[in-house]
Amino acid sequence: MKKELINYETFINITKSISHSKIPEEIVLMTVDGIKNALDVKGCALFLINKKSQELEIAASFGLSDEYINKGPLSAMQSIADSLKDGPVAIYDVSDDPRIQYPEAARKEGIASILSVPIIVGGRLLGALRVYTAEPWEFTLSDVNFVQALAQFAGMAIDMCRMYQGQKEAVDVLKRMREANIART
Repeated sequence: MKKELINYETFINITKSISHSKIPEEIVLMTVDGIKNALDVKGCALFLINKKSQELEIAASFGLSDEYINKGPLSAMQSIADSLKDGPVAIYDVSDDPRIQYPEAARKEGIASILSVPIIVGGRLLGALRVYTAEPWEFTLSDVNFVQALAQFAGMAIDMCRMYQGQKEAVDVLKRMREANIART
């Protein structure tokens, strides 16, 4: 019961912080930090999909080494690809699972289990949120729902930040055009 209470408190704190931010980098950092601490796991990372290369690019991580984060490109088609198509995937033993793209790097990092959930906004796949544990972990439905809810909320916030930044840029362009027209008259 205490764990669920912590998760609700974490969810409230993260969503409150996210709702005040218009900077995508802050949103992803708050999300991965909050999940890592709430679940008391080894690490957490948020990846955004690059539509051109079909690679998952790290947006933020917490608790993972730079060596692990920079181990090589993550193919959206190879690295726990099921989670991007079918929903959350929990891997109990990363050393013995063919869905892991870099099993040796995971072993060296001390990762035993991974939970991967997709980030989907408006029917569009934005990326994935992954939780990493140092000990084998049977992710509960509560764990999965907690991570999935924060992944979706972070995805919506990232999408809104992108729209806000695009709108701000468009307004700036219109202002410059208006000023140029006024200067010519």
